[in-house]
Amino acid sequence: MKFPLYIAKRYLFSKSNNNAINFITLIAGFGIIIGTAALFIVLSGFSGLKNFSLEFTSFVDPDLKIVPSTTKTIRFTAAQKQALKSLNSVASFTEVVEERMLMNCDNKHLAVTLKGVDENYPQATIDSILMYGQWFEPNTPQIVAGWGVTNELGFGIFDVAKVIKLYAPKPGTGQIPSVKSAFTSMKVANAGIFQINETLDNSQVFTSLENAKYLLNYDAQTLSAIDIYLKPSVEEDAARTALQTIFENQVTIKNRVQLNDALYKMLNTEHVAVYLIFTLILIIALFNIIGSIIMMILDKKKNLKTLYNLGATVKELRSIFYYQGILMTVIGGGIGLGIGVVVIWMQQKYDLVMITPSLPYPVDLQLANIGVVFGTIFILGILASRIASQRIAKAQLNAYTNW
Repeated sequence: MKFPLYIAKRYLFSKSNNNAINFITLIAGFGIIIGTAALFIVLSGFSGLKNFSLEFTSFVDPDLKIVPSTTKTIRFTAAQKQALKSLNSVASFTEVVEERMLMNCDNKHLAVTLKGVDENYPQATIDSILMYGQWFEPNTPQIVAGWGVTNELGFGIFDVAKVIKLYAPKPGTGQIPSVKSAFTSMKVANAGIFQINETLDNSQVFTSLENAKYLLNYDAQTLSAIDIYLKPSVEEDAARTALQTIFENQVTIKNRVQLNDALYKMLNTEHVAVYLIFTLILIIALFNIIGSIIMMILDKKKNLKTLYNLGATVKELRSIFYYQGILMTVIGGGIGLGIGVVVIWMQQKYDLVMITPSLPYPVDLQLANIGVVFGTIFILGILASRIASQRIAKAQLNAYTNW
């Protein structure tokens, strides 16, 4: 064992005759422990919130979504439909027509996104989002509206006292002879109420594919998108290649991450921001290590003089306090991580913190967060120890002879 490391451990685990140095060292150690635990707990809590937010996309969005590359619509021929059905990688698919339009009820107006889906829309998704009522019946003028839409316009389920209409602008150019002729309208009945998230609840309405095509004046082969649901253990890249072959590379294929690109970017940006804020707190805490090591250097000046006269180099003397700082950082960081892991585990098992009486605060215990936190505290500890140990210089050691 190198003697700098040996002496560093002796200095770290032995009490100094100076109580002030013992107190500063204790404060530095507690600062590292608390800072490390806080950083890990916050990152785990944010990971839990991120996963909680993204859970909604797992049952609302398909595995892959075929959308137009340039225009607003795609052509889906009978031959393409048959080829899609024969793909071994595809479990099912749903034809989709989606467009913004106006909804009216009792002289109240609201711009909504009408999403027309066929009978292949997954039953598991319907069961997950449907709060009240039932799903719309095919070949009927029925809709299923979001919770926010029904509140805004003031209608319920099969509310016979309310007249609900959808208005879609007619395609074409030139002058409009009358307001009535500018829109295709349909009187509808609300069969159910769904709840997904605030954005969709306040703006989206489901209906049958036929109703959406009628309002938008689409023919049988015109669609807005096709939702693709893959079989388990199917490779996404292979499925993409097969789909592009069917559609002759004239469409864009997006996965769930790409469909929720803005949400993923926002969550990742917030994750980085939280990490940087708490890393700054750790940096401030590590200033205590620098102060503690400098105080230790001043306290051990006679010992340093003796070692120097016995032949120890300046580099070896610096290494003593460099190793001491790293040991303090690693031990304090390890204890802090242990505390953080225990806190997160207890939250997962016993629901210590609740958002609502039925909803515990979501947390996620990830090895990646452990690695990030330990790597951060280790790197910062190396820098702090290096800065503090540079206080030892040859000129100072020569001056110690006069002590």
